[in-house]
Amino acid sequence: MDKNKQQTINKGLYLVSTPIGNMEDITFRALHVLKKSDVILCEDTRRSSKLLYYYDIKNKLLPYHKFNEKKVSDKVINLLKDNKIVSMICDAGTPTISDPGMILVNRCVSENLNIYPIPGPSAVTSAISISGFNEKYLFYGFLDKKEKELKKTFNNLYNLDYSLIFFIPASKINFYISRFKEHFHDRKIMIAKEMTKIHEEAIRGKIESIESFSSNFKGELTVVLSGKMKDKNIKKEISESVKIEIKKMLKKYSHKDVVEFFSKKENLPKKIIYNFCLKLIK
Repeated sequence: MDKNKQQTINKGLYLVSTPIGNMEDITFRALHVLKKSDVILCEDTRRSSKLLYYYDIKNKLLPYHKFNEKKVSDKVINLLKDNKIVSMICDAGTPTISDPGMILVNRCVSENLNIYPIPGPSAVTSAISISGFNEKYLFYGFLDKKEKELKKTFNNLYNLDYSLIFFIPASKINFYISRFKEHFHDRKIMIAKEMTKIHEEAIRGKIESIESFSSNFKGELTVVLSGKMKDKNIKKEISESVKIEIKKMLKKYSHKDVVEFFSKKENLPKKIIYNFCLKLIK
């Protein structure tokens, strides 16, 4: 491949992934794009300046965060229409992934402006790679703070046979661990702390036995829960006596209530009971 052609930078918006901790975890392409940018959008110019200074990048910076992104997006769209090269970086990782940027991306899509991803470090893939859990995973991001919404979220996630990944502020970890114990007590957990930094640590164990953390626990954590545990004692078939009971109860109670009742009483998968009820109704 022609080296000069490979390094050509087209006009447009670049979503540039930056290190999640270690300054050296950045790609050559990311550095090349940042150096060629007319403007670099930063979630926090103070934090971004440290990285840019480290690599001697002195381009113009423009604050772009959740409090001003609607207003600044208008200015950025005009820059892009003037054929400028605009890069966006967040404090760590990839813009728009639990970080600002989606408003601007949607504006660019609607106005048919070029958008380019510059891949790189990710707390999500880094954490799942060292978890030892099912490689099929669901990334949720930051959890709800309200009890009602949190309970609804956990109920929706519980039956999914995937590893679950969350971003959690260290100051809130004890609150969420107590909620994990209520809803996912039979699963394993890995809490990734300070990933790629000097004091990085992966805390592992069963959710039911994980202890609370001290108040000096700081930063942002990446938490991974293992997939739904398979119950080795679960029954696979409905006994004849239970079938008779189900037939009787269907005359008095709803399909849903019958499935729920016998699933718990007989330790049977809901799907098996549900399919049996369907046959009776037909």
